Amino acid sequence: MINTNDADAKKLAELGYKQEFDRKWTGFHNFAISFSIISILSGCFTTFGQAWANGGPVAISIGWPIIAALILVIALCMAELVSAMPTAGGIYYWACNLGKPIHGWMTGWLNLIGLIAVTAAVDYGFALFFVTAQNMYTSGFDPKDLSNLYPTDLNYIFLVFVVTLALHVLINIFGAKIIHSLQTINVYWHVGGVAAIILILVLIPTEHQTISWMFTERINLNGMNGGTTEGLGYWFYVLPLGFLLTQYTITGFDASAHVSEETGHAGKTAAQGLWRAVAVSAVAGWILLLSFLYAATNVTALNEWFGFSPVIFLTSLPIFWAKLIMVLTLVGQFFCGMSCVTAASRMAFAFSRDQAVPGHNFWRKLDKNRNPSNAALGVGLFAAVLTLPALIQVEERVAPLAFYAVTSVAVIGLFAGFAIPIYLRWRAGDSFKVGEWTLGKHYKWMAPLAVIEIIIISIYFVLPVVPTANWFSPDFDLRDANYAPIALLIVIGGAYIWWLAGAKKTFRGARKTIDEK
Repeated sequence: MINTNDADAKKLAELGYKQEFDRKWTGFHNFAISFSIISILSGCFTTFGQAWANGGPVAISIGWPIIAALILVIALCMAELVSAMPTAGGIYYWACNLGKPIHGWMTGWLNLIGLIAVTAAVDYGFALFFVTAQNMYTSGFDPKDLSNLYPTDLNYIFLVFVVTLALHVLINIFGAKIIHSLQTINVYWHVGGVAAIILILVLIPTEHQTISWMFTERINLNGMNGGTTEGLGYWFYVLPLGFLLTQYTITGFDASAHVSEETGHAGKTAAQGLWRAVAVSAVAGWILLLSFLYAATNVTALNEWFGFSPVIFLTSLPIFWAKLIMVLTLVGQFFCGMSCVTAASRMAFAFSRDQAVPGHNFWRKLDKNRNPSNAALGVGLFAAVLTLPALIQVEERVAPLAFYAVTSVAVIGLFAGFAIPIYLRWRAGDSFKVGEWTLGKHYKWMAPLAVIEIIIISIYFVLPVVPTANWFSPDFDLRDANYAPIALLIVIGGAYIWWLAGAKKTFRGARKTIDEK
């Protein structure tokens, strides 16, 4: 009888790769890493203001469940793919297998830039909240005076960001043997932390918003559509920009695929880990956000601070409880960043294993603990470079628009990369060789729906978010620009030019390592 590890190694060999990682991750650990990267303790807090300013409560109370349901469809499509092809490369390997090398090439670069960007966004968001909490804990801080709440020293925020990135890289390098155990701790922290925050916001405040207000109130603080909440401009431009909250928070779940070579019985457990992480996060995140809105009674202060979520806690709770919520979210955010580096380093390793990355021999090297330490170092370095525009000073009391640009790069890079193999699987039809976990005939409608949703959000998230960010406006201000389209154009355009210049002659998709010694 073949044990699980032998069966997994055999399956991996059929896909062309030898077993290089230790399979010490269980199905729960596999679920945990995607759940950790989704991290509602991170995304729901750091990008709450994006939805508040672009749509208001309706973008949150109604927008979240609608977008989350569509993301779950995407996750189910991907779960079927990882079940059939459980490899660390995951997304780009599926595209190579179902299409041509060019499909795998473009998918790989989209996925890699998306994973690096989501690492940058999570750790920069952590830095913003860390400095905010630091201000709250400063002696003499007056919760009734919010002028000293928001961190305005961008150099200091960036320093905290770089230190956080470095810590996450070091944990992934020197804590490789316990990373999977840390994922377990993180899941319980998220469950307990989210439950505690919901109870605090429901039970402690003396006043609450009405349910009607939570599901009907509209807000437009970005100045687009003339600053109004009326007409098609609000519904089809302003409001969809607020959906970045949901789309950014519930992403990174491809991590379940990237650690599948380290997971036992991956053909089943990696698939279940992927879609379950999305489903649990979608429900828990919605309840958490509803508790935010329920306690958001000082609308004037929130509008003044563009929906910065700590304002909710300070204006509705005694300072002790507001500080406690900040601690709960910061620990969750820190774990999230750690998991992002884990997933991104596995992707960088796998893509380098197939010689698609410059310096691939260096990035694909495993250390003595059979861990891709060099790849983790590269992820941290490039995440810092991608976030350099956050040093540009913009209007005070709002997060640097570069932060929202990085989140847009993460969302578009990751989801556009998901769309390619999902489309190719749909095109393959019934000839697709399914794994242990399958959608059955439902792929026929789910795959097209997933691709359409990704195309629509990819268009929205490269659009200007404030009037002065319009490149064709006489009032254009480069400091306000959404540089997501530039970053993506450099990556996508550069990857395609590189392909034409010679990669098409050398990249043939998965390079079999099964016969390597």
